[in-house]
Amino acid sequence: MNPRTSAAKESPMRLIDFRSKNGSSAVRRLRLEHAFAAALLLVACSSATETPTGSPSAGASGTPGAAGSTAGAVGNAQAGAFSGGGVHSGGAAGSGEQPAVGGRANAGGETSFAGAPAAGGAPSVGGSGMSGGTSGAAGHGGASVAGAGGQTARTMGPCDLYAAANTPCVAAHSTVRALYGAYSGSLYQVRRASDKATKDVPVLAASGLVDVSVQDTFCSGTTCTISVLYDQSPNKNDLVKSPVAHWLPNGGVEANAANGKITVGGHTAHGIYVTANSNVAYRNNATKGVAKGDQPEAMYMVVDGKRYNDSCCFDYGNAETSGNDDGNGTMEAVYWGSDITWGGHGEGAGPWVAADLENGVFKGNKGGWQSQSLNTPSAKSVIANYATAMLKGPSGNHFTLKAGSAQSGSLSTMWDGTRPTPGYSPKKLQGAIILGTGGDGSNTGTGTFFEGAITSGTPADSVDDAVQANIIAAGYGK
Repeated sequence: MNPRTSAAKESPMRLIDFRSKNGSSAVRRLRLEHAFAAALLLVACSSATETPTGSPSAGASGTPGAAGSTAGAVGNAQAGAFSGGGVHSGGAAGSGEQPAVGGRANAGGETSFAGAPAAGGAPSVGGSGMSGGTSGAAGHGGASVAGAGGQTARTMGPCDLYAAANTPCVAAHSTVRALYGAYSGSLYQVRRASDKATKDVPVLAASGLVDVSVQDTFCSGTTCTISVLYDQSPNKNDLVKSPVAHWLPNGGVEANAANGKITVGGHTAHGIYVTANSNVAYRNNATKGVAKGDQPEAMYMVVDGKRYNDSCCFDYGNAETSGNDDGNGTMEAVYWGSDITWGGHGEGAGPWVAADLENGVFKGNKGGWQSQSLNTPSAKSVIANYATAMLKGPSGNHFTLKAGSAQSGSLSTMWDGTRPTPGYSPKKLQGAIILGTGGDGSNTGTGTFFEGAITSGTPADSVDDAVQANIIAAGYGK
């Protein structure tokens, strides 16, 4: 209630004043003072019981689940809210900004995040994706936050979900979209063949999707390559063509910017298009914040589900800074393809997701050179037009592989167990980032990369589910 509105209600004071006209002035003053005190008490009580729109309690909080059970139902098209009795997000969204994260903590569970968007108001908190506070109906596509006056809002990205889970992105790369809801920079840079000039390709402010018209105009009448793949995280771990590596004696080459053409959310985009022996390879050997030694991390990438081969290695992830094979456990990158030589068979004929941990492309805890006779039944073939491939590498003797369609459905766990032997635990990571090749520059893999991120720390399964839902909501192939 507005205090000014409450104070304007003068009728009780007027009534007392009228009744005391024929009494003494002292009596009139006493009665007036009593009436004024009562009015102040009424205002205070009203203010204490009415929740202002956009406060941290706007939107019902999901009921905490015991021992990590889900509290809020998954919102439409994205996990609008998910929780396991953990920290609940709270606070008003503000004009087009991210929701504040805070509130009370409940022991024994995962982290709870803001629900689906409420048009023109604060997001619901930890609930089932319904409207928050006095704002309008829930929006579509996940935990987006409406700006002032109900303007179209940007959807939260995978790195917002990771950050809210206290496992922030240390690298975030995409030629397709912003991986943070607030990211407004460029996704990549193109280099024109005719004059070697370069141009940054930005995101569209309204949607966060790539503004490919900038590339089309700049590259008209000639060809362009992708010269820089910008890191959207604060670490600025940008990827450029690989320097010299063992299997790249002349270094890498830049991908053709016109290849890998797709539609995402109704917009045209392009990917990093890698073909065996093309030497297309991106790398950063001087990163910031990327896991080293046995530090925990996780990573995912979205790829063309129909482009792959059976050779080594179409990877994205953590690798040696030397460009050489520095031994077992000196890299940890997610692999996409149908290799059996370095990791054996999975279920079906592939493609599969695997972990390139050096000297092996592992679907489980066995593998290495000449593993054609090995079979890992839990590693299911991923049959999809666009695929999500995920690798989680906690400290210690454990790793997890997940994969699924980037267009629908949930992730399947392909491996969740111990690391191979010998020499793979503890990890001996060096913290370089690679895309398109193995850690030693192995350049015979094939694939098309659209987006990916690497985290500090290993997120919970509920966060994996939310990231997968966010990827689906982006609209690959639509």
